[in-house]
Amino acid sequence: MAARAAWLHYAGGLTQSEVARRLGLTSLKAHRLITKANQEGLVKVYIDGEVSECVELEDELSRRYGLDYCEVVPDFDSEDLPLKALGIAGAQFLKREIERGEQALIGVGHGRTLAACVEYLPRTTTDRIRFVSLLGGLTRKFSANPHDVIHRLAERTGAEAYVMPVPMFANTAEDRIVLLGQKGINEVFDLARSADLLFAGIGTAEREASLVATGMIEKGEMEEIRRNGGVGELLGHFFDEAGKAVAATVSNRALALAREDIASRRIVAVAGGRIKVRAIKSVLEGRYLKGLITDERTARSLVEETPVG
Repeated sequence: MAARAAWLHYAGGLTQSEVARRLGLTSLKAHRLITKANQEGLVKVYIDGEVSECVELEDELSRRYGLDYCEVVPDFDSEDLPLKALGIAGAQFLKREIERGEQALIGVGHGRTLAACVEYLPRTTTDRIRFVSLLGGLTRKFSANPHDVIHRLAERTGAEAYVMPVPMFANTAEDRIVLLGQKGINEVFDLARSADLLFAGIGTAEREASLVATGMIEKGEMEEIRRNGGVGELLGHFFDEAGKAVAATVSNRALALAREDIASRRIVAVAGGRIKVRAIKSVLEGRYLKGLITDERTARSLVEETPVG
């Protein structure tokens, strides 16, 4: 973070106040980071290495897709899914949001990447923020989601958390209506619709996608989505390469916020890795995101529009 602040200040020409706004910090914190960079010898005639390249990628992705916030983290290793790098960056983002306390209600999705973010989130105590699930978190057999996030967030922060104790997709459209008619469930959905920040992951439509592996969606349903051009998933909705919603029978059974409820909202997604490049790009093309946290190789692939090697 010190190197990033220094790069923005010295190479980017931003004032310390502008650096603070860019990184979501106080001016005092930004000043301390820049001072730390100087003390540790990070500031030279130029700042080299991965950090400056990451900032350049952030600027390009923000410009291209109209993002208000973008963070590209250096790759720690060559894993297809860089969970550690994404988890640490996502945790830092969440920590800043919690400390600022400007978002009274934060909606969260689920999945491996978000679970990693919570894993790296330092334990803290807050009574200024509440968390709410943005979509059903159980499998079709009503078994627990192995990548549950909302319960872990409550444990880490001591904050109030509201769960959607329903599957991500109902078995039938009729079942969906019945479930949504339940008083407690309906109230959680109302809360989710009013969330100030939506913190989500991005899924794929691959045959071996996490949604299939965890039992959230059946193989045949995913095949239909693929036949209809689906490549990416955000909060229970599937999109094609151009970012347009994909028509599928399962869409009418999603226990998640409607597409019109997530349009123009402050959605910050954490996603990366070779297998997710097409999925991330589809969501970006649909202009659903206000913020993106991703890894350097994925960001470069998105900018260059070529597969990650």
